[in-house]
Amino acid sequence: MALELTDANFKTEVLDSDKLSVVDFWAEWCGPCRAIGPVIEELAKEYDGKVKIGKVNVDNNPQVSMNYGITSIPAILFVKGGVVVDKLVGAQPKANFVKKIEAHK
Repeated sequence: MALELTDANFKTEVLDSDKLSVVDFWAEWCGPCRAIGPVIEELAKEYDGKVKIGKVNVDNNPQVSMNYGITSIPAILFVKGGVVVDKLVGAQPKANFVKKIEAHK
């Protein structure tokens, strides 16, 4: 299952991690966010132990969202070594996520 990322645990779970982190910025009311939710969960299972995959609810965690300039959701950041190495915005097919993960893991 995808990690629940918050303003409080983002630094520890994502920025300080030695693994690639895939961070899905989403909200309950966002249709495209709900559409990719199952894809994010599948990726979390498939890459368990190899890549950290988590979700940030933008309504509940405004600090992290502001820090990364998230203005459109869903926004998926690929973070490695504390740095954003790639980004996807909007609903995407699973293959696009896999391609980015494989390129950076």
